[in-house]
Amino acid sequence: MDVVGILAESNNPQIYWRVLKKRLKDEGNETVTNCNALKLKAKDGKYRMTDVVDIEGMFRIIESIPSKNAEPIKQWLARLGSERIDEVFDPSITMQRAIDTYRAKGYDEDWIAKRIKGIQERKKLTDVWKAGGIESNIEYAILTNDIYKEWSGMTAKEYKQFKGLRKESLRDNMSDIEIALADIGELTARELAKKHKPMGLEENRKIAREGGQVASNTRKDIEARLGESVVISDNALNYKYVEEKQLENKKYVDN
Repeated sequence: MDVVGILAESNNPQIYWRVLKKRLKDEGNETVTNCNALKLKAKDGKYRMTDVVDIEGMFRIIESIPSKNAEPIKQWLARLGSERIDEVFDPSITMQRAIDTYRAKGYDEDWIAKRIKGIQERKKLTDVWKAGGIESNIEYAILTNDIYKEWSGMTAKEYKQFKGLRKESLRDNMSDIEIALADIGELTARELAKKHKPMGLEENRKIAREGGQVASNTRKDIEARLGESVVISDNALNYKYVEEKQLENKKYVDN
């Protein structure tokens, strides 16, 4: 309703959304099907069930509302679509866009070169997994978690939370040693899988854990010599999210 209120410039976005939602549903639009309700804080401070959508659903709503406020977004989406089509014909554009994005975020050239190389190495691993009967994204995630869990003690999701990340890439926010350990785990898992040719999720999980164990042994050796943990909570850009409750507490303190 926040998006609808801005686009429609309506005094009652709830009613506008209700009418739009019915029209989209009658048209068989999947946006409504994928629309869920979560308890969100209303203007009166109470929590009520509120319709929410993901980013794709939000763009579909924007496309459905005739509004001058939506025009810049529609133009941006059209330009984005055109750029993606260009990248299909010339994939190097995709790589250059990634490099430019990393530069804009402050990463140096050596780091960017290593990151691009790491993406290539990761693709080699997923190709080996695919040859071993791994097909779904959830299976790839399970195998990756098995490797990470062995050497870091955390799944990828837990690791991101440890570093204060949400949508950001975990590898983009690792230290050089953390990246090296991740590489050792994945490289070992890849070579073991190529040698033993496991089939199916369970056999591949066993190999993935063995790869993670090699990285774990390397981590223990490094930490024994350094005298400190090499798995750190720091992220690359030193930012952190502030939860709504923290902001409320700060407001009360300031007042």
